[in-house]
Amino acid sequence: MNVFYNLNGIGDVLIISLGEFDEKNRTFERKGDAVRIFDKKSNVTGGFNLFNASSYVDVTAKGQVELSEELIEKINEALAKNGFDERIEADLSPKFVVGYVKDKEKHPNADKLSICKVDVDTEELQIVCGAPNVDAGQKVVVAKVGAVMPSGMVIKDAELRGVASSGMICSAKELGLPNAPEKKGILVLEDEKYETGQAFPL
Repeated sequence: MNVFYNLNGIGDVLIISLGEFDEKNRTFERKGDAVRIFDKKSNVTGGFNLFNASSYVDVTAKGQVELSEELIEKINEALAKNGFDERIEADLSPKFVVGYVKDKEKHPNADKLSICKVDVDTEELQIVCGAPNVDAGQKVVVAKVGAVMPSGMVIKDAELRGVASSGMICSAKELGLPNAPEKKGILVLEDEKYETGQAFPL
């Protein structure tokens, strides 16, 4: 789940993204200030738009909104007030974390891609990576599925040349870090300064 707000850009509207589905099947249902966006075949909710958002939640963000239990509860109260029974839930765990590359092997269908097994403490992720400097034994920054990059790109489960990939191993430039090098390559962290699984601050 991701939430976005930009008063100057799109007005007093909170955009709540819960997932993706086939655009061809997308339809809408409006009740008062709330619009439910859903798949007309499966009836799965892809998100909500909440108009006059400032009358329901206290939000000043310009872009992605930081999630909290309080914000989620306020959104649920607003949806209920406008006639929707559905309650939203969110994973509030950090989306940018320190990962340890346990294993790296060559992608069978792409010369410049590697398949990495990355430990992020709570789970082991398989991530397809195109960086020339990625290697086993490194500590790296992982953008988990659901992370929103500084560029606005949302990280999703993907399949790259036939191999599943969950997350992204990031470069300093992709993370928007100051003085990031222009050359291609992931950010390799100093091992002793970081613990596997800890949140990486942006």
